[in-house]
Amino acid sequence: MENVFLVILLILALTLIGIVLIQRSEGGGLGIGGGGGVVSSRSAATALGKLTWILGAVFMAICLAMTILAAREGANQSVIDGLESLDAESTITIPGADDLLPPPIETGSGSETPPRAD
Repeated sequence: MENVFLVILLILALTLIGIVLIQRSEGGGLGIGGGGGVVSSRSAATALGKLTWILGAVFMAICLAMTILAAREGANQSVIDGLESLDAESTITIPGADDLLPPPIETGSGSETPPRAD
């Protein structure tokens, strides 16, 4: 169920980004943008503006639903319970750890002399 919500949330986020980028700038946050002055009234709501509000509301609703689902699943477990089960398995073994180490270097009986590099 959570995976379905995550996929829908991702699609909504990408759609919201696209719709916001398509819209005409009405701002003037930096003194640039569409027509109208500083004292102009609110512009009429466009179809893209309404769609942005609807998709934003759906996005927030799905985020809230995912939070509720995560809280329900997390209520059944405790961090302390996880620590107690870890203490029961006090030794952790890594299978194949000996394969990771290089083989030991075998030393001779001492009578061998290394070759001279002349």
